[in-house]
Amino acid sequence: MTGKVLITDHTWPDIDLERTVLQAAGLQVMDAPASDEATLASLAGDSDAILTCFAQVTPSVIDSALNLKVIARYGVGVDNIAVQVATDRRIPVTYVPDYCVAEVSEHALALLLALARGVVRYNRSVTQGDWNLGVAAPLRRIEGQTLGLVGCGRIGRRLAEKALGLGIRVLGHDADPAAANAAIASGLHAVSLDALLAEADFVSLHLPLTPATRGFVGESVLRRMKPTAFLINTARGGLVDTVVLARALREGWIAGAALDVLPQEPPAVDDPLRGVENVILTPHVAFYSEESLLALRQRTAQSVVDVLAGREPEHVANRDALARLATVQ
Repeated sequence: MTGKVLITDHTWPDIDLERTVLQAAGLQVMDAPASDEATLASLAGDSDAILTCFAQVTPSVIDSALNLKVIARYGVGVDNIAVQVATDRRIPVTYVPDYCVAEVSEHALALLLALARGVVRYNRSVTQGDWNLGVAAPLRRIEGQTLGLVGCGRIGRRLAEKALGLGIRVLGHDADPAAANAAIASGLHAVSLDALLAEADFVSLHLPLTPATRGFVGESVLRRMKPTAFLINTARGGLVDTVVLARALREGWIAGAALDVLPQEPPAVDDPLRGVENVILTPHVAFYSEESLLALRQRTAQSVVDVLAGREPEHVANRDALARLATVQ
């Protein structure tokens, strides 16, 4: 096998693992020096494959790659890739939807506990020289409270398992009948979105980012939550209108929020959530553990090898593009 692979971006210090997998299959590897559209379009010209993390693989980038046979996403979602453009050219878009289920569910639970116990606010207060129980009061016992999952896929259901072990009641809502049925089979209470927002003490988002879900959490959703409730987002930053959320937090529509993902990453200096007391922000790290990162890199690189060898990859976001594999030698 021969061919060239362009790696657009990565958040880890080297691509040694990917290089080992790809070169063993006879492939050349190029690590892009920058991830802007112009740079990627200029480098993709003779690439047979693109591996991408957060960089935007736009129609322009895809159109510039005349030999392109596969686009592989380091991650769960593919909203940074022009999937329809790839599909029109019968280019499979691979992804790894199940690599960090444990980690993201653990992070969501950690954020829930930190919100419920005022951990960040108390830490900030003590390190600034204060010693005051009232900083994050009133606190309520976590056991017996209600968690509402908006989205009942793998991660949502894994979070439910952990929460149930703490004595938390779990409600679930999912517009996808298959996911809703899986949630019911897992022992969750399937409810309408209105019922979930009205009852939940914690609302945790587990949705993909699509045109229909962009800005899902805006004034309408936040106004329907209890004033004592908390919002948690470890899914996609674009699900939440952060301008409206900042206003809701300052004006007390809800009690607090914890976000691992933001519409703009990193946030701008004047981001409305900066300086808000009752919000916890983490830098898109819910996916990360040493174990998950190694698995992600290995499996993403292997999906490229599989497609270029004419084999069906482990996971593909656009199955309509797989027809071309039958013609690969």
